[in-house]
Amino acid sequence: MTDIDDLRTTIDDAFEAGTWDKRKVRKAVDETLDLLDAGEVRVAEPRDGAWVVNEWTKRAVLLSFRQRGMEQITSGPFEYHDKVPLKRDHHKAGVRVVPPATVRHGAHVERGAVLMPSYVNIGAYVGAGTMVDTWATVGSCAQIGRDVHLAGGVGIGGVLEPPSARPVIVEDGAFIGSRCVVTEGVIVEEGAILGAGLVLTASVPIIDVTGSQPLTIKGRVPARSVVVPGTRQREFPAGTYGVACGLIIGERSEATDDRVSLNEALREHDVAV
Repeated sequence: MTDIDDLRTTIDDAFEAGTWDKRKVRKAVDETLDLLDAGEVRVAEPRDGAWVVNEWTKRAVLLSFRQRGMEQITSGPFEYHDKVPLKRDHHKAGVRVVPPATVRHGAHVERGAVLMPSYVNIGAYVGAGTMVDTWATVGSCAQIGRDVHLAGGVGIGGVLEPPSARPVIVEDGAFIGSRCVVTEGVIVEEGAILGAGLVLTASVPIIDVTGSQPLTIKGRVPARSVVVPGTRQREFPAGTYGVACGLIIGERSEATDDRVSLNEALREHDVAV
């Protein structure tokens, strides 16, 4: 049985001391990446109602880049030259992977997920029943929940440094519309809907305009909210210009099941997907 505390201590000490080339450290890094690949540990996980970053797992990924050399990787007709091997045995894991979708070793994809031609980077987690649609990207360490739809061309940002930085988190049942970009540790809470083309970073304001007064938040999309791209006017020395923001224009209904609720929300609020 793997001693997680021992792995954590070995990796943390090696990262701080820069002693990445010792045999014990190499073994600990390999074991950690295998655990990430199997979903037995995660870069970030919900704990006591909040998301907690397991910094040592990110340190293991960073150490692996120092330890490994470039090598030729072949998969059918495809050839790669990289330090990180590809994830294997999707058929045993019960995951549908449509060519030329790519998943790097150290990412976990739960049984029942569907990957259209897309990319899932090291340290990421993709939950059961989730669709990663064509040309969507799940960046390093991003955490995608169950029954999520990442529509065509979605960009979920990755983060490895600093190890303490929270990755992007998309919780269960969320819908991320076509060509959305979500980066810098933004959390999309359970059941939220992002309309096509929305760009969210830690500094982009998300403004709830459903009440009598606007309410502004950053870095978090509230559960079951419907958010579309918008602009707000700001004064600059050269004049007044529109600056991008997200607008919460409604809430996903709880009166119907998820699929019907999604369709109704999109029609009711005229959200492009």
